[in-house]
Amino acid sequence: MPPMLPRLTLIATSLLLASCASTGSPRRDDGARATLAILESTDVHSNVLGYDYYKLAADDSLGFERLATLVREARREFPNTLLFDGGDTIQGTALADWQARGEPLACDEKLAMYKAMDALGYDGATIGNHEFNYGLPFLAQVTATPRAAAADGARRCHGPDFPLVLSNVFDARDGTPLFAPTALLTRTIEARDAQGRTVELPIKVGIIGFTPPPIMVWDKSNLTGKVTVKGLVEAAREYVPQLRAQGADLVVAISHGGIDPGPYTADMENANWHLAQEPGIDVLLLGHSHQAFPDPGNANSRFAAMPGVDNTRGFIHGKPAVMGGFWGKSLGVVELALERRDGRWTIDTAATHSQVRSIRTADGRSVPPDPAIAEVVRTEHEATIRYVSAPIGTSDFAMTSHFASVGDVSALQPVNSAQRAYVKALVDASHPELAGIPILSAAAPFKLGFGGATDFTEIPAGTLAIRNAADLYLYPNTVAVVKTDGTGLRAWLEHAAGYFNRIDPARREPQELVDRTFAGYNFDVLQGDLRYVVDITRPRGERIVELVHAGKPVDPKQTFLVVTNNYRASGGGGFPGVDGSSTVIDAPDMNRQVLIDWIRARGNLTRANDASDRPWRFASVRTAGPVTFRSAAGKLELAQGAGLRGLRERSRDADGMATYEVDLGAP
Repeated sequence: MPPMLPRLTLIATSLLLASCASTGSPRRDDGARATLAILESTDVHSNVLGYDYYKLAADDSLGFERLATLVREARREFPNTLLFDGGDTIQGTALADWQARGEPLACDEKLAMYKAMDALGYDGATIGNHEFNYGLPFLAQVTATPRAAAADGARRCHGPDFPLVLSNVFDARDGTPLFAPTALLTRTIEARDAQGRTVELPIKVGIIGFTPPPIMVWDKSNLTGKVTVKGLVEAAREYVPQLRAQGADLVVAISHGGIDPGPYTADMENANWHLAQEPGIDVLLLGHSHQAFPDPGNANSRFAAMPGVDNTRGFIHGKPAVMGGFWGKSLGVVELALERRDGRWTIDTAATHSQVRSIRTADGRSVPPDPAIAEVVRTEHEATIRYVSAPIGTSDFAMTSHFASVGDVSALQPVNSAQRAYVKALVDASHPELAGIPILSAAAPFKLGFGGATDFTEIPAGTLAIRNAADLYLYPNTVAVVKTDGTGLRAWLEHAAGYFNRIDPARREPQELVDRTFAGYNFDVLQGDLRYVVDITRPRGERIVELVHAGKPVDPKQTFLVVTNNYRASGGGGFPGVDGSSTVIDAPDMNRQVLIDWIRARGNLTRANDASDRPWRFASVRTAGPVTFRSAAGKLELAQGAGLRGLRERSRDADGMATYEVDLGAP
């Protein structure tokens, strides 16, 4: 099927010169005005279709196929559009894992995600941090990037039809950029001249890409010694002037990062508040944070009171910006008002604004999917379903994350048990220097409702398949082991306990249990003959009031091995003392594969043996008012099955979520 090209068309230099010659001096076009809509997807995470491979069910709350419908609508609305992607594109679903790990993509095949994007006719994109998760050889292959291939000895294969730009990652051998830092797009746009006549005029749009510098921490095992990074501001100062020198009318920064007004550092994760202040950048397309910007309808938006940020019209330091959400749930739109001056296009900021358009309509339904997208990935979709459906064992209990924030370990203990067994065997076989040290394991509930009522793990009792293991462990991390002492262990648990808000026992008004700004994947639960008590009436850093291992209080000098993943061991999540320097084993195997192999070996999982080791509890306290948390509605039976008490459902929302109350004084 031929690609659905955008209404803007690429023109050759000869046609551009002919156009200028026929219309006379470019200055005669002064006063012409046009609207250019810059459209952005970001953090799609390979959700090509509105489909949940873990549940084997359609999910109309997300999916690139519905975002494509929004793109079509925008193209009908605006005569001039450009379409870009902000990164974190090729990883995130079972479809992505199947193509990268299950049945690796052949060199002459195009990635399903890129097939879908090419069908929609993208103009450019950048590289997100999760693009590096499968390693440089795979990234080089699917992006057909010669320099990325050379950095790891891979071949150049079949990539997308649009340019990928990245200005702040370099080949460690010679300092050359891994991807093209920038690209200059020459297009024609429909405009109105000073007399109100419709005319077609040329425009040059430069694009520059950025990824978060902490990729060197998050994907240390894939990148160390192979690439280097620069800060966003440093890279912009090197490459933006080059785009201007090439004649760019506009420079669009496609930056996979959020907005942080804190002091700038070269390794800053979300440095775009600072990037917006760099001269030469006109528009910013953002991502990574899985948030919408602007977000004027959200009274709790963190952007509302941020200095230099207009959360209504979508500006940062006077420059239009947008962050288009995640998982194909929404489309970012920057509606640029342009005016021709001295033969060049400039932005009329007073008539410019940004918005985020949701695939959800005002009545709560979703826009229909674009049928062309499902058609181009039909083969890959069906193969993924077969892949994830392969049985690996059975279970007599439901594994869920609905109540992980109040102590349910049914979705965590299997992961921790698998990780501990794997490392014990590894130590016995290859690491005699670590023999005899107690082995603990850390696992976090990856799905805690951030994306709504369907964003929870819920695996029913019965047959277990690969898709269930992938639901328990979402990310393609590899196993790592950190050596720590009792002091470090306590600090680890204290950091994880930052997931909870501080509760005032005397307050009569409802208090939220969970700090919604704290990422659920940093709420580590540690197991391995460990017991600890969390007192959330105390300030952060002082909450672990009891800590016992093997029935004895933990000695500050006692040594432990903690099994985790390469992201955490390298410093991901900012856990104290966990920065890569204390890693004693950096294993090649993926955590998810370790879990799959463990379930296969075990055969049948039981609640008594595999889901009843609850290592932590809240300190008992009576509160004058209710303490509440959010989860999917109608799930109280799951909590009761896991042995949790003192819970009740208070109210339900139309979106399928509910407010629950927890009694901190219950046993």
